[in-house]
Amino acid sequence: MKIVRYETPSKQIEFGALDAAGKVFKLRGDIFDKPEITTEPAQVAKLLAPLAPIAILGIGLNYKKHAEESGAKIPEYPVLFAKGLNTVQNPDDPIQIPTFMKSDEVDYECELAVVIGKKCKNVSRNDALKNVLGYMCANDVSARDWQIKRGGGQWCRGKFFDTFAPLGPCLVTADEIPYPNSLAIKTVLNGETVQDWNTNDMIFDVPAIIEFLSASTTLLPGTVILTGTPHGVGMGQKPPRWLKPGDTVTIEIEKIGKLTNPVSLES
Repeated sequence: MKIVRYETPSKQIEFGALDAAGKVFKLRGDIFDKPEITTEPAQVAKLLAPLAPIAILGIGLNYKKHAEESGAKIPEYPVLFAKGLNTVQNPDDPIQIPTFMKSDEVDYECELAVVIGKKCKNVSRNDALKNVLGYMCANDVSARDWQIKRGGGQWCRGKFFDTFAPLGPCLVTADEIPYPNSLAIKTVLNGETVQDWNTNDMIFDVPAIIEFLSASTTLLPGTVILTGTPHGVGMGQKPPRWLKPGDTVTIEIEKIGKLTNPVSLES
């Protein structure tokens, strides 16, 4: 099932199921507990991020080729950082380049987002995917100057700005993607493909990430895990290619779809 979250003309927020023809039908029930697809067409005035996360956990340096382009060693354990709930952005709404806390080095990062569907702790690798509700496209937008040069040794400042986590366009339930580490993933910037790789290049695959994050730690339904980005980020290009107002960024993942956002200055 492809689940979307949307705003109706009367400003109500509802969930729907997207069919193969692109039509949306209302869902009945909790999305975390086998919701039922109705025959009632949804009135979609605005598409929203597929869910409102309760937490956003990111994994850095998780593709071999990206670690290589960054000049970084292959990590022994997954590199964890967090993003605030303020960073979530809807499909088609703008990524805003910070102006109050000015950044000149805002970068795109296509990522597979994993949504935890069950409360879990100390999950084994073999059981990890049983706790996944589904998958989304994500853009782990990063202000590299604040992440690397002015972050005090931590990445969070450069990844914590408003609008820095676009999610969408839908949440594809786990039954439709039994092998999340075999998906084509790409970023298209202003019509040009700048990242084009496969999730099979992850250093730590999705089961390993869930096993690691759940160790001595309870993961709750609605937790979103960003699983890293492949090579081709703006920071790695020569010269670097930073996002600027007027750009359009599309994240595309096989079996999920396309997540598109324009770029503007902070308003």
